Amino acid sequence: MNRRAFLRLSAAAWAGVDVLRAAGRPADDAFLDDLQRRSFGYFADKADAVTGLVLDRGCTNGGPYTLDDRPTASTSVTGFGLAGFCIAAERGWMGRPEARERVRTTLAFLLQHAPNERGWFYHWLHWKTGARAGAFASVHGPAGASEVSTIDTALLLAGILTARGYFSDDSEIGRLANAIYERIDFAWMLVPGTDRLSHGWTPEQGFIPYSWDEYSEASGLYLLAIAAPRHPIPPRAWAAWRRTTTAYGSYRYIGTTPIFTHQYSQLFFDFRGRRDADGVDWFGNSSAATRVHRQFCADLHSRFPGYTSEIWGITPSRSAAGYTDWGGPPLDPRTDGTVVPAAPGGSLMFTPDICVPALRAMQNRFGDSISCRYGFTDAFNPTTGWTSPDVTGLNLGVTLLAAENLRTGNLWRWFMANPEPQRALNLCGFGTPRA
Repeated sequence: MNRRAFLRLSAAAWAGVDVLRAAGRPADDAFLDDLQRRSFGYFADKADAVTGLVLDRGCTNGGPYTLDDRPTASTSVTGFGLAGFCIAAERGWMGRPEARERVRTTLAFLLQHAPNERGWFYHWLHWKTGARAGAFASVHGPAGASEVSTIDTALLLAGILTARGYFSDDSEIGRLANAIYERIDFAWMLVPGTDRLSHGWTPEQGFIPYSWDEYSEASGLYLLAIAAPRHPIPPRAWAAWRRTTTAYGSYRYIGTTPIFTHQYSQLFFDFRGRRDADGVDWFGNSSAATRVHRQFCADLHSRFPGYTSEIWGITPSRSAAGYTDWGGPPLDPRTDGTVVPAAPGGSLMFTPDICVPALRAMQNRFGDSISCRYGFTDAFNPTTGWTSPDVTGLNLGVTLLAAENLRTGNLWRWFMANPEPQRALNLCGFGTPRA
């Protein structure tokens, strides 16, 4: 399905109709249904029953993380999990009462017990206690402990608002979600003398000396901050970060960062058919970035034979050398031929005509060697034969949520039903969606 055909089916997606089935592609729809169901299994298994916090990563077979028993949860993964429970309830993978209770449990813990600074949450938390943690650390404290993270708080908040939109009849979920949003002091995170948000803060060192000053996954962070019910930042902050472009072949798009930076915010914010005050079509921009990324990988075939026009995708993941925050273009010197299924998985909503065939080709060619209890393993290298023994919540979550937007538009519909996202787009000059 090309982008034009996909946009013609947008109205059906808003109505909750499976787009691929409506387009006469039931086999693709069934494939994604199975992939989504298995990906959601991670969040059902790895969300703690008391805190609701979701482990950052786990073993492909559902057992403990392979390196040790470090119980580290991620706030952004927890946000993806909250959205995932809405999908599960809607699709009947989990009873609505159970999904509702899981959401309530998580929101209550976040509001009443999770450590925060002026409403901003720490990046890493102990899975079962909520105590501040280091990245994959079992010993908590200042040494290596995590930062208060603006982007991870934003992704958590996006999941919270998705749940508020889905469970719109639940006054308790609404109350908890409102209190969490209203507590965040967005203005406090502005770099003095600018309209740019800081990456975060630690009690030991103060503000991190980096700001979100370039196109990135922080576009949604800025919109949530601009529309905040209390302590907002000015709408002009939408124009405070640079729009550096990348040219590759016949394509030109805004962004110089890995493909996931195009995906995370648009899992929730629906930019289809809209342009901001500067005339930028962000949905089309991310579609172009995805097409470039596929071509970039295919162009590496002579160097890494495992990359082809169907087997492609490089985004932060586990690798044979450990966790690697790679991407491209340009070529990262660490690139070794590893394929990350979440790269096409997270762009399903942008370019289904190339992303669905990529995921199906991976499944057809490599089968059980890369498939697992939770969908696809985090990464694999078709050139060397290496396969990750682990999965990561972010990569499973981006695939789960992007597939839902492709199939039904539900994530967009539930999130955009909230008044704040609509207010943010209006304040930033986004026009009325075009059919």
